[in-house]
Amino acid sequence: MSEASPNTLHKPPAGMNETPSARPRRSRLATMRDSDLWQSFVASRLVVVAAILTTLLVGAAFLAPLLAPHNPYDLKSLELIDADRPPAWEEGGEARFLLGTDDQGRDILSTIMYGTRASLMIGLCSVLLAVAIGLSLGLWAGYAGGRVDAAIMRVADVQLTFPAILTALLIDGVALAIFKRYTFEGGKFWILVMAIGLSYWVQYARTVRGVTLVERDKEYVQAARLIGIGPIKIMFQHILPNVLGPVLVLATINLALAIITEATLSFLGVGLPPTEPSLGTMIQVGNKYLFSGSWWMVAFPGLTLALLAVAVNLLGDWLRDALNPKLR
Repeated sequence: MSEASPNTLHKPPAGMNETPSARPRRSRLATMRDSDLWQSFVASRLVVVAAILTTLLVGAAFLAPLLAPHNPYDLKSLELIDADRPPAWEEGGEARFLLGTDDQGRDILSTIMYGTRASLMIGLCSVLLAVAIGLSLGLWAGYAGGRVDAAIMRVADVQLTFPAILTALLIDGVALAIFKRYTFEGGKFWILVMAIGLSYWVQYARTVRGVTLVERDKEYVQAARLIGIGPIKIMFQHILPNVLGPVLVLATINLALAIITEATLSFLGVGLPPTEPSLGTMIQVGNKYLFSGSWWMVAFPGLTLALLAVAVNLLGDWLRDALNPKLR
């Protein structure tokens, strides 16, 4: 009788020698493709188109120094002889000014790229400011309760009685009156950020307060209190992760509102200076020449603003539905 080799005698059954580390790991990309969030995203063609459009607009805005054919901020390169030129396909247009020029000879396409970047930066910074204020006050009001909750919510109720644009106009006027004696670079930019941010903090505060009222009585918060963790650490380390979902959805939707608010303020003449235009400033300047036949000065910036606001709103609506467990 032949002796079996040691490898044959001690060979384990197939699959028994595989360790968890030896098993093939799924890549993050494959995991993301199988997630409910991704499936709901690709299921809607409208949302996909909105995401592509948002990516193109945001990419063109932040890459404006590389992609724009002209620099509208370089006053030395402007020629008044090029002012008020129609788009390239119109009679009198030139190929180097695809969408025409404005009253100062600036290329409309280049100015739209730089203006979109300014509008996006103001919108993003103002939303971050509103989130920071609303998140902090909402956590404080919901966790502390009592007089603190009543005081914060009454201030929020009073502000809700005024439209956001009127609140922004009031804050903008007060800030200009305070800082009129001081000159600092980008001052008007930060005044707009403060005005818009302080106009939208209420929605975040009310949303966060409602979630905090539910979370503060749960077992994990009571356990944290028993082991001596302080209130601030409980609010920002334990309760905060549970309120980020609704805040993220609200911030996405409010980004479009912040951009429109900035355009409205600029249209009313309290936005960025004409030397550093945003989309609202371009619309405000182009409106003066609309009845003289220079329709391109207001049409193309207005179309860009509308496309950006609609695309961001669609993404916000999709995110709200995708993160809502009741709709799954």
